[in-house]
Amino acid sequence: MPAPTKGARLGGSAAHQRLILSNLATQLFEHGRIVTTEAKAKRLRPLAEKLITKAKRGDIHARRLVLTTVRDKGVVHTLFTEIAPGLADREGGYTRITKVGPRKGDNAPMAVIELVTESVEESRKANAKGVAPAKKAPAKKAVAKSAPAASTAAAAAPAASTAAAAAPAASTAAAAAPSAEAAPAAAAAPTAESQPAEGSPAEKLVEETSEVDDATAEQEQPSDDSSDEEAATVSEPDATEETEEKA
Repeated sequence: MPAPTKGARLGGSAAHQRLILSNLATQLFEHGRIVTTEAKAKRLRPLAEKLITKAKRGDIHARRLVLTTVRDKGVVHTLFTEIAPGLADREGGYTRITKVGPRKGDNAPMAVIELVTESVEESRKANAKGVAPAKKAPAKKAVAKSAPAASTAAAAAPAASTAAAAAPAASTAAAAAPSAEAAPAAAAAPTAESQPAEGSPAEKLVEETSEVDDATAEQEQPSDDSSDEEAATVSEPDATEETEEKA
């Protein structure tokens, strides 16, 4: 039996491990990505990259070497005609492993191993975008320094708003001032209206004649003093008659 590799062994023997890795490589080249345990993915990665390197050579000897591991001729044809030409500009790193969490049931750590399909330039741009936030750290500090100025501006904003609120109040007071000045004139207006207007000459003549009639009527009426004197003169003859009868 061949000497086992370092680390945990897949299956019960080295031959079993070779069969497991062969089947995993076949599925990876057929589907482009597979989900398996982290241990199997880490063991499959170097084997898959060696097979891709042989497929990039493209000769008959390389094809026969790959067929000793991948027994499916259709998958080997796909590897040599589609996968290898797409990775021709890469010097290595043909696969990617992504952890996806534990498996439900036995809680085994799972991972996704897939072929890298993007070009080298696209990968470099993606890596540059990932590094860009670290370079922009000083800019964030500058923003933090400018925060006090922004806070002072925010503090000045309420003062400006209060001044703006006071402006309408002043305008309303200015509007009320003319009304206050107009109030005395309005108060004086009713008194002027309450005074009777001068009548026409005919009305004045009628009033004068009525006054003259009233005055003559008062003159004709006997006063209280004259009525007392008449009563006294009437009573005096009566008194003289009574004295004569007694005599």
